[in-house]
Amino acid sequence: MSILYPYLQFMTLLNVHIKRHQLKAFWRTFLITMLLSICTTTVAADKTSNNNFAREILSQADRIRFPDEGFQVDVTITTTEPGTDEDVRVYRILSKGNNQTLVQTTAPAVDRGQILLMRDRDLWAFLPNLSQPIRLPLSQKLTGQVANGDLARANFVGDYEPKLLRTENIDGVSYRVLQLDAVDRGVTYSKVLFWINEKNNRPYKAEFYALSGRLLKTGHYQAYRALGGDLRPTQLIIEDSLRHGRRSALEYRDMVIRDLPDKIFSKDYLKKLSR
Repeated sequence: MSILYPYLQFMTLLNVHIKRHQLKAFWRTFLITMLLSICTTTVAADKTSNNNFAREILSQADRIRFPDEGFQVDVTITTTEPGTDEDVRVYRILSKGNNQTLVQTTAPAVDRGQILLMRDRDLWAFLPNLSQPIRLPLSQKLTGQVANGDLARANFVGDYEPKLLRTENIDGVSYRVLQLDAVDRGVTYSKVLFWINEKNNRPYKAEFYALSGRLLKTGHYQAYRALGGDLRPTQLIIEDSLRHGRRSALEYRDMVIRDLPDKIFSKDYLKKLSR
């Protein structure tokens, strides 16, 4: 039932009362204006409460995916496409909050030494054979169905404005569905629909959308196990929604909490490291 329904009922009764007692036009306008003001304030407060609730759910889901503290984790990405061999790549991620991340390629050997550095929403690639870093967008493909931002930006809460759309039942489990709208064009996706377990706030599924509104890919969070001091999804399966049969499986392992100094997230430091 709409939050306005009781006020609309009251407004109808008020109009009847006004006509019955033949109140002057001034008082009629005054009473109706006051009522509309109350309605507007109540609806605005309800919207703010809904947004705050959605943000808290998103924050808890983010903390399940990755720690708030600085951490290190190894990620193996296996990409499969029809008619081609599997492509396997391994990365080491060092992250401090949601605004400093370093992604090192550790396999295959030919790409070892390549480094991505993310500070705020600025992303640079450091390559051993280049003297200067290259600026990259977060939305650019890293490998398979994985974008740069999928590894470099650990959490959603800093990049998107969430709102609660609905509650949905899947295989007997209740999920809250959040719509995440990008705070600006610099983030990885224009919009994300995010399914979060209503009981424990564990991420279940995400749909990633382009600026045009087209669904790009769907991710499933799986294999919850002990990782980095908590139960986390150790697998993320990303399936291409535009090209059937193309998918990338991300496997997370060996997560440790680390006190990471700011100096390792500087361009000068990484120029030396990538040589």
